[in-house]
Amino acid sequence: MTDHTETFLAFAQAIADSSRALLLAATEEAPRVDLKQDASFVTATDRAVEARLREQIRAAFPDHGIMGEEYGSERLDAEFVWVLDPIDGTAAWVAGIPVYGTLISLAHGGKPLLGVIDLPATAERLTGISGQGAWHNGKPIRCRKGTALADAYMTSSNPRFIPEADRAPFARLDGAVQFTQYGGSCYSYACLARGRTDLAVDAGFDAYDLFAPTAIIEGAGGVVTDWQGGPLDLGWRGCVIAAGDRALHESALEALAVRE
Repeated sequence: MTDHTETFLAFAQAIADSSRALLLAATEEAPRVDLKQDASFVTATDRAVEARLREQIRAAFPDHGIMGEEYGSERLDAEFVWVLDPIDGTAAWVAGIPVYGTLISLAHGGKPLLGVIDLPATAERLTGISGQGAWHNGKPIRCRKGTALADAYMTSSNPRFIPEADRAPFARLDGAVQFTQYGGSCYSYACLARGRTDLAVDAGFDAYDLFAPTAIIEGAGGVVTDWQGGPLDLGWRGCVIAAGDRALHESALEALAVRE
């Protein structure tokens, strides 16, 4: 942990307050939806929230880098880089399904240091510092431990996001767990950090989708890697697996492993 981590986390929560205000105000009207090149949804509110977050970050920390879903990256070689997803679960937000949120993370040396998952629709906020602690509305949280793979409750955002090459490994893992819940967006990762679920497995994701949840889950005692067990960094894109403890994580990796 850096000397300024608590200051950075307080700042992340302050700018999450502003993103929440923008999102709640925008829910009063049905948004106009555009499709990006990857066929995912984007709205004017996605762009407005990220623009506001970037403005606040630049004013407070002009030497920090920024990576965001809507406006790209700047200064990725900086010691500290803010990683932003203004609305994780835009499709859910458009439909009024209350599992969307704003993801704000700070990377140090290219790895997740701290994160905020702000959930405006349910008035919830998760915060965490990787390896140090995690909190739900200010109260400490821990991941659930000791669950066997056959008894595990798994979540996944959307099977349509999973590339063809990754569907067979995912199907093996899906068949090995007790139950899989789909469609929770960032709320699913919040539930894992709170000890309500055991695994979260997705594919086709980017760093801005996972850096905030990773810092929080690691702060709550969980494990987050790619499907080969490698760590996430700013250049990462692809498949992710998050687990409540290392033993379950290892069992899930074995189920995902390509069989000769």
